[in-house]
Amino acid sequence: MNAPLPTGWYVASPWEVLVPSESRVVSRPLLRTSLALLAGTALAAPLALTGPAAAAGPYTVTALKVTVRAGDRSCTLDTDVYRPSGVTAAHPAPAVLTTNGFGGSKADGSTDALAKAFAARGYVALAYSGLGFGRTGCPISLDDPRIDGRAASQLVDLLAGSRTADNGTRLDYVAKDGRGDPRVGMIGGSYGGAIQLATAAVDHRVDALVPLITWHDLSYSLDPNNADRTQGVGGPVPGAYKWQWTNGFFLIGEAQGLLHPNIDPSRTGGAGCLHFVARACRTKRLLDSGKYPAARTEAMLRYARSVSPVSYLTSVTAPTLLIQGQADTLFNLNEAAATYRALTAQGTPAKMIWQYWGHSDGIKNPPAGELSLAKGNLGTSYVGRRILAWFDRYLRQRTRTGTGPAFAYYRDWMTGRNTYATAATYPAGGSRRLYLSGDGTLVDHRSEVVRGSRAYRNLRSATSHSESSLAGMLGLPDPAPFDARGTHLDWTSAPVAGRPVDVVGAPRVTLKVSSPRTEQVQNSADAADRLVLFAKLYDVAPDGRKTLVHRLVAPARVPDATRRFTVELPGIVHRYEPGHRLRFTLAASDSAYAGNRGVKPVTVSSAPEDTGVLELPVTQGELR
Repeated sequence: MNAPLPTGWYVASPWEVLVPSESRVVSRPLLRTSLALLAGTALAAPLALTGPAAAAGPYTVTALKVTVRAGDRSCTLDTDVYRPSGVTAAHPAPAVLTTNGFGGSKADGSTDALAKAFAARGYVALAYSGLGFGRTGCPISLDDPRIDGRAASQLVDLLAGSRTADNGTRLDYVAKDGRGDPRVGMIGGSYGGAIQLATAAVDHRVDALVPLITWHDLSYSLDPNNADRTQGVGGPVPGAYKWQWTNGFFLIGEAQGLLHPNIDPSRTGGAGCLHFVARACRTKRLLDSGKYPAARTEAMLRYARSVSPVSYLTSVTAPTLLIQGQADTLFNLNEAAATYRALTAQGTPAKMIWQYWGHSDGIKNPPAGELSLAKGNLGTSYVGRRILAWFDRYLRQRTRTGTGPAFAYYRDWMTGRNTYATAATYPAGGSRRLYLSGDGTLVDHRSEVVRGSRAYRNLRSATSHSESSLAGMLGLPDPAPFDARGTHLDWTSAPVAGRPVDVVGAPRVTLKVSSPRTEQVQNSADAADRLVLFAKLYDVAPDGRKTLVHRLVAPARVPDATRRFTVELPGIVHRYEPGHRLRFTLAASDSAYAGNRGVKPVTVSSAPEDTGVLELPVTQGELR
């Protein structure tokens, strides 16, 4: 369990293991050796209990195999059932279904801890290894509702007592809402978050969901375009390929056969991949190519969205408590906000919490008082208590149980019991406008804009570093954010005076740029010829030190460089203290993403009658 990882490998979270992004090419012998060593890590811990049911405090745990039909094949799910003491057919209890994040299994720290925490509170808990992970069969299909969702639905059948496990075990002690309809909720993080929405879309017997730090649209998550969004967080034009995260996950998926050499043959992949379904494999190859011909790009976007909540939320009716992390460069706050808007607009009960930790920071060591999935501290954390109330209301059907405000968000500048603020609606607060002046300042009124033009250019290699998507998420050494001279433009506000300025939500900037080289090629059939740029917000202290807020950046592939466009930045919760300045930066590239094809100089001009506008969602304070 405590064997050292191979050099350059990191355990990223209770859900994921990543290798350094710089290792784009790994030789087969080295890869095989490194992955074999991983067998000694927690990720490769024993995945099933054997023998008779084992006593575990107030509950027993029984390992069961359940063969299901998933897509075009049958495969066996590896599960553990946690049965609280005293729960019988005569005294049934509601159930909680949970599964792992990408690269994990039913036995990883979070999945196991959550099952134990709920079983200790009297719920029947069923933890299982998702398709393609641990000792569960079938290839990885990215939480496809038609495959992963249907597989999980057959576990709902198991909880209903309408089907048996492979050894003939029947569960007859789960509370029911009707014949064949168990009272069941789902919880899990990241990959284990999206599966909940996929399952609820195909099986309305699911009564409550708690997805943590998961995606809304994978086309945005892995190839984000924040310019002129048209649907959820996505749009018609692909963005900037998030190659660090994508390659890390792809390697984890392909490594499953080496981590688990005796896995079910049903896990064979397609289209040249070992363990991914063919359409996922072809999507990865297109992203790697850096080319976006129209027909193939449309197919890529269509597939990525088909395995994303954006395409099936209209079928989700189960009450949903969304929990998203502020420190998350993989699935940022905008994803949860898009899901929240869609659910509430259609009348599905939903609430949203923005906690501190996400994939980029805090998973292993959350701040004091924050939920820790590995510890299962549901009763002693704000988010944990909200989760318990959610299931108490919708699974135990205690109608007088309050489930909290519609929107809550963590404030890292507060301490004690005051870390969370709440609001009756999202967005919270109002909006403030700042104007991009030609002299590099942000001003309060259009009349204060100075006429002028400034330019930057990209190089053939990345000249900015923002996201700490790999090393930083583990607390390992990682370069501070930087932007090379001549490859970015800044606009800086006056110091905050009076009350602090609290920004809560997703800032937006609308502007027009000039890029003649882009204009010459942007109408080609390949979307990759369009201009790519990166927008971000800094906090500049009185002594000049600057902080990139949660190290977040907004990649944008500009649909048409001859017209104005709007870029929505990732959502943040940040306080600008008195004396601090807000700095908006437009950069040519970023090390975590693929960028422009070719050198494309950019000029930004400002004039009182025509200038860029930065809109800030502010709950208090003013920038003057």
